[in-house]
Amino acid sequence: MSQGKLFVISAPSGTGKTTVLKRVMAELPGLSFSVSHTTRLPRPGEIDGKDYHFVSESEFQTMIDQGLFVEHAVVHGNFYGTSWRAIDQQCASGIDVILDIDVQGASILRRSPQVTASHIFISPPSIAELEKRLRGRGTEKEETIAVRLSNARIELQAINEYEYLVINDRLEETITVLSSIIVAERARAHRFPSGQPIGEIVTV
Repeated sequence: MSQGKLFVISAPSGTGKTTVLKRVMAELPGLSFSVSHTTRLPRPGEIDGKDYHFVSESEFQTMIDQGLFVEHAVVHGNFYGTSWRAIDQQCASGIDVILDIDVQGASILRRSPQVTASHIFISPPSIAELEKRLRGRGTEKEETIAVRLSNARIELQAINEYEYLVINDRLEETITVLSSIIVAERARAHRFPSGQPIGEIVTV
């Protein structure tokens, strides 16, 4: 069975990454979302085990001590981490895995000799547009928006570390570009756009 590929995707909070990923995964077969662990509280509508594995700080620390994480970092005051088990099982079954992590986690993975991945950064058109989107949520306090904008400026400095840069200005265009990247990477690995291996090509 063909080995699945890992796609590491980062974006500042409020860029629209979650919406883009849901659409891409609905349109392209053979994609799975890696469910990370976090110590933050669930947001309205989020489901434990589907959106994140929500755990306590003591549980998270135990997992760190046991070496169960590929990467882990503190983001906005909460712990986030990706387990080896989640990635290995999915990739081994031939499924391409979408890993949604911040620039800290992506940097750790990039330096790991055990991990091979394509790194994609989704950026807002501008900081002004990002602020507009954050305020449009209607769920963020003023101080939270200020922190997220400050962090976004720092995260945007890491753009050149990524192989691909996608500007989320127009949603449909962004979905097309991200889908095209995934399809191109599958072709590089001699796989169909669906993710299935092409196999042997007989020429006359």
